[in-house]
Amino acid sequence: MTSRTPRDSRLRLVRQRPMATAPRPAPNRSRPSPRPPEGTPPRPELARQARAGLVGAVEVARWAAAGDDSLGALSDQAAARAAAALGRTAEEVRADWDRARLVGLVDLHGGTARPGWRLQAWDRDDSAVLRGWVALLDAWSLASPAPDTAEPSAVAEVVEAVPQLLPLLQLSAGPVQISTLLDMLRKRVAELRTERCEVPYGVAAPEDAEPAEAPDPGDQPEAIEGDDELEALLGWALDALASVGALTVLEGDAVLTALGSWAVWVKLEQICVAAQSPAGNIEHPAADMLRGCAGLTPGPARAEYRAWLAARPVGSAITELLDAARGDDALLRGLAFEALRVAGAPAEPAVRAVVDESCLRPYALLWLAEHEGADPEDALDVLTREEATWLWVDTAAAISDHGESPLLVRHLESAVQGTVPALLQEVRAVGHPRTVQVLVALAAAHPDPALAKAVRRAAFQVHTGGV
Repeated sequence: MTSRTPRDSRLRLVRQRPMATAPRPAPNRSRPSPRPPEGTPPRPELARQARAGLVGAVEVARWAAAGDDSLGALSDQAAARAAAALGRTAEEVRADWDRARLVGLVDLHGGTARPGWRLQAWDRDDSAVLRGWVALLDAWSLASPAPDTAEPSAVAEVVEAVPQLLPLLQLSAGPVQISTLLDMLRKRVAELRTERCEVPYGVAAPEDAEPAEAPDPGDQPEAIEGDDELEALLGWALDALASVGALTVLEGDAVLTALGSWAVWVKLEQICVAAQSPAGNIEHPAADMLRGCAGLTPGPARAEYRAWLAARPVGSAITELLDAARGDDALLRGLAFEALRVAGAPAEPAVRAVVDESCLRPYALLWLAEHEGADPEDALDVLTREEATWLWVDTAAAISDHGESPLLVRHLESAVQGTVPALLQEVRAVGHPRTVQVLVALAAAHPDPALAKAVRRAAFQVHTGGV
């Protein structure tokens, strides 16, 4: 029996295939997990050390969680109340508050402070503690702001260069002279300036002059412009890293703590694992890296994301991921936000900034909801019906381009609409640029002739601008 009116079928139209017949992910050929260098304390001891160094931050976070939930940036009145309650000075409270935010013990949302999920897990989850401490290490320049008298451009160069000094400290497995670190910093800053092709301000080359070859950074003299300031900024950087517990500054020497050595080793291992992977994802731009991870299961994929992020300045890496998400490939859009989940708190400002971009809005809202502690299964509640429909079409486009036809049919079950006619009506109205292609692919894949006919008719109506 046929009808020109599509049947009001529920979305569960095709039985789920057993797992044995589902498409199998690419095998994980990654090497076994490496062991840290000899002498590295076990993770429980590392976590104990991290907790010991953040007692003040945890106390301030718990004080805030038990009281006023609208502290925001910690007003003078709130700092005074906290200082009186905890027996500290207001300056100490502010320093611990800033660290609590950087570690993820408190989150700021629209000027309101809320307890972070890491605060709830602090006493029982060593991994959460260590990840929080590494986040503080990554933000060392925020934990101890640079001197007000320093040139912003010089500060930026030092912030970019200092992480490359840490492997030397880790590989040395002992004290390193600060003069040696200063020489390395000079060379790295010279490389950065050469990469930007900087010339002295106010000096113009003659019109008939031959182009000069770029100098070899290795041939740079020991002293470069602003050398005194560079030495002072190295002192600031070492003091900042010491303040977060990453290293100890001795008489003319610097040495990593056990926590600092472990964290640097972890980052180096992440880079090595990615470099030895079949795709070599660490060397690739964001879009190619995401394509290389598309066939991996979630665990290995997250490891690849972590390694790729560890090899780049976090700000530029996040920008590159969002640029990849803006492209035409819907699969890359979803994978980019999975990588941003691995990036965590440092990505929050950039994700909030793209909420008003139509192609990224549903992904950004879900990311923010999960970041704020929502269960992934409940996060869809933050989307409007229109946004959920747009996301359904975008995901269908990814399946159409990269998946199998049965997966596209099964994707019907994830739609928020209760019936196929309601889904088609809202899909037509949502205005996704891939609507026609998705509906055509769904019609070709679906085994129900009547429903396939209705879907084809909807695709034709969208194509011709009909209703």
